[in-house]
Amino acid sequence: MNDIHTFVVLAYKESLFLECCIKSVLDQSLKTNVVIATSTPNDFITKLAKKYKLDIIVNKERKGIGYDFDFAVNAANTKLVTVAHQDDIYDHTYAEEVVNAYKEQKESIIIFPDYYEIRNGENVYKNTNLKIKKFLLRPLKNHKKANKKSKKRKVLKYGDAISCPSVTFVKKNVPKEIFACDLKCNIDWYAWEKLSKREGYFYYINKPLMGHRIYGGSTTTEIINDNKRTQEDYFILCKFWPKWIAKIIAKVYSLSEKSNNVK
Repeated sequence: MNDIHTFVVLAYKESLFLECCIKSVLDQSLKTNVVIATSTPNDFITKLAKKYKLDIIVNKERKGIGYDFDFAVNAANTKLVTVAHQDDIYDHTYAEEVVNAYKEQKESIIIFPDYYEIRNGENVYKNTNLKIKKFLLRPLKNHKKANKKSKKRKVLKYGDAISCPSVTFVKKNVPKEIFACDLKCNIDWYAWEKLSKREGYFYYINKPLMGHRIYGGSTTTEIINDNKRTQEDYFILCKFWPKWIAKIIAKVYSLSEKSNNVK
């Protein structure tokens, strides 16, 4: 056990990919702490926890997904915490790269790398959605200027360029309530907008170090199909733009939702 980094695997109900996620965070070049957090304890999660000798921390207050994320962040007592999404995987050097970034800039708020998509069992490193996000993140490539409020907000004003499962939080530089809100899909974009106004750095590691799984049963896909995504996009964009501009960008941004379809 160390006092630097923890993966908190956020488990919900019975994900077919939870074990893959657990294996990936245990198989790190830099050994780190791993625990499971859940608001839906069940035999499936318990069996996997026992198999891999992991503690389970139960959130008894089921207020919503944003509150589950905050619970997960606060479940760790280390300097850094990554909320590992149960459907995703983390590359062998993820923790090592993040810790090295922290040692370089300890006043970071969040540290995050690029990511790739997992579609039908295949790793996808290039598509329209990934190219757009990488383009939007360009202002953060210069780490010395990544503490400027204008730079942090510039990467968010056209859409959510920061992938939630890729993010590691520097606990001393973030509040206890990061995600708390009534949103369903854009809880992460909401969080980054709030954190962008704080003193500190958005440390961007310009290489893919984790895989985000895209499939029909994911929470994101369900929300997109329910048309809640577009409504929430507009709500967040209004934090950056006048309403009439936000409405135009939201309409354009909604086209990217098609990339979440598995083909």
